[in-house]
Amino acid sequence: MMRALFTGVSGLRVHQTKMDVIGNNIANVNTLGFKSSRATFEEVFSQKISGASAANEAANRGGINPLQVGLGVNLASIDRKMTQGAAQRTDNPLDAMIQGDGFFVVGDTSGQYLTRAGNFKFDASGNLNLNGMKVYGWDAKLNEATKEYEIDKKAVTPITIKEENEYMEPEPTTQVNFSGNLQTSVDGLKGVERDMTFYDSLGNDYSLPVVFKYDKEGMEPPGPRSDWSYSIKRDNTGNTVAYMNGDRKKPVQLNFSATQGDTTNWEPLGWISFNTKGTMMGLGVGEGALMPPAGAPEARTQVELFVNVLEGSPLTPNATIGKGGTGSIVLDFTGLTQFENEVTSAKPTTVDGNIPGRLQDISFDNTGRLVGRYSNSQTKPIGQIALAEVKNPAGLESIGDGLFAATSNSGTFDGVGIQGNIITGALEMSNVDLGSEFTEMITTQRGYQANSKTITTADDMLQEAVQLKR
Repeated sequence: MMRALFTGVSGLRVHQTKMDVIGNNIANVNTLGFKSSRATFEEVFSQKISGASAANEAANRGGINPLQVGLGVNLASIDRKMTQGAAQRTDNPLDAMIQGDGFFVVGDTSGQYLTRAGNFKFDASGNLNLNGMKVYGWDAKLNEATKEYEIDKKAVTPITIKEENEYMEPEPTTQVNFSGNLQTSVDGLKGVERDMTFYDSLGNDYSLPVVFKYDKEGMEPPGPRSDWSYSIKRDNTGNTVAYMNGDRKKPVQLNFSATQGDTTNWEPLGWISFNTKGTMMGLGVGEGALMPPAGAPEARTQVELFVNVLEGSPLTPNATIGKGGTGSIVLDFTGLTQFENEVTSAKPTTVDGNIPGRLQDISFDNTGRLVGRYSNSQTKPIGQIALAEVKNPAGLESIGDGLFAATSNSGTFDGVGIQGNIITGALEMSNVDLGSEFTEMITTQRGYQANSKTITTADDMLQEAVQLKR
């Protein structure tokens, strides 16, 4: 009976612990990135009353099993469920949710920690943080060769909006892409005039009228074709001009040629040939005539235009134009077609280069990059948030505030790459299943109640034993 008392006590103790776990799960049902836990039990060792014996054929007796009395129950483990929680849409550009494996890396002077919560914000010093903990990742650096911003994936450091990211420097235009359709019956002999925009090294923008004009039905080999000239519009005095910063009253006189440094001789830029299916056969540079030479056109879709500043032009001092200040701007006509029933007009669609701009907004993309949006309508990556993973996520130690610390059984972590996709404008909710928790609560309550009955029943039996002598 005394054993039964202590067995019942052990049952109460572990069921109380299990109830504590369930209560904590339910309390954190709306905690961002919370991972629920479960308590499991194991039998305590048993007291052996008599051992087992084997069968004895000579005595014609069978074997006897051991006689044991169990001494209660112990807490075997409290396991953390690392399954992913549901997504909660917030539309906040700095909210991020990991789709799949991995953890965000945050830290302070006490060390680095892991978390699944992604309700980030910037402080007054430009630090990306989570409830005061700095968020770790990589910076974006300009590749001088490609002029593209790339993520520098070296050691992870706190993500900070540096002074150079608050401003975007101007970049000169090096390429303009044209697309759309040239329709012979509509655009034909009257021509199509479209403004092409380009930028100089100081961020001034120029509007340049480009004219496409249909010339004739070519019959030269390798077969029938249609030819269009493309040229830069001249003003009333015969000069080629561009309009700077939207000022149509003060045209800037520039010389445009197919030869670098040629400031004296300019002719219409050249011609484009289309086949009978309306797709481009090739293009060329004109040499004193609107019409292309006889024979097959060159099978290319780009031409290099050189912009030469004329002496006395009111161009902003120290500004340069084109790639490396050479005046070179590539015109790419790959996207042009000649269909009769297509209504998409031919025009410049994409232009590189930009005017200067101020940082206005920051948000995540689906790879975890922080993308800055500037007042000049341009974007560029500022950095990338690092994700880390450990071999045994369930072995992490919860230290509060939604943070996990590595343990000897979880394995170490580092931010070496992206192990999951990022969902922006959303947060990961807890993975608590209320239906399961309430069911576990019922069984835990019954288990606790049953163990209390074991104690009261054993007490009644002891009372009866005491009352044997009266």
